Amino acid sequence: MGEIRDYVSWHDEYERSGSALAWRLSRVRHHIGLALDLAFDVADLALDAVDLALDAAAGRELTALSLCAGDGRDLIGVLSARPDADRVRATLVEIDPVLGGRARAAAAEHGLRLRVLQADAGDAALYQGLIPADLVLMVGIFGNISTEDLERTIRSAGAFCRPGARLIWSRGRDEDIHDLNDSVRGWFAAAGFREIAYEALERDERPALGVMEYAGEAVPLDTARRLFAFIR
Repeated sequence: MGEIRDYVSWHDEYERSGSALAWRLSRVRHHIGLALDLAFDVADLALDAVDLALDAAAGRELTALSLCAGDGRDLIGVLSARPDADRVRATLVEIDPVLGGRARAAAAEHGLRLRVLQADAGDAALYQGLIPADLVLMVGIFGNISTEDLERTIRSAGAFCRPGARLIWSRGRDEDIHDLNDSVRGWFAAAGFREIAYEALERDERPALGVMEYAGEAVPLDTARRLFAFIR
């Protein structure tokens, strides 16, 4: 196993204009926004604040879950700019206390219904009571775990999702002809997902991301087995 990188310092790359991480962040935020628009119906955004509050009180809300969430700047960045943010109940799972603390502070600043669990996102038992969700983020994970863990996590992904849920994932592409992302997309299809979008950047670390819709039925998660462990 290689040395695990310093993920707090690694986050600095998000701030560099034109970086691969900046590109990924912008595209993830874009697709989070589209998922929320779809869930709430764009027409609802024209409602005034009172109507939105009544709608949320009636129970029409969305649950979101982000694994290995870092400082949560993808989801928090979107929610902080939306008038219907109070209709989203989000949970971020992040093991690093510094990054988790940043996420808590940002959520509090914007008054979001968001909690941060400082925990190991690879521990399947953690998700009892948190799933299924309407929006699942598996961003910044797949390139840092073994192929065996990657396939196991994807084949378990249906348990994280309500039927019709959106799942956003990312992974840098391999440079040889045997790009594992082709297998990733196939594993998602085999697990009951329909691909909504797949985007890639043709430079730097060759980042890519996919947006999936869960077309299967509700399935249980095997909480007795780990999902994954970071190897870098």
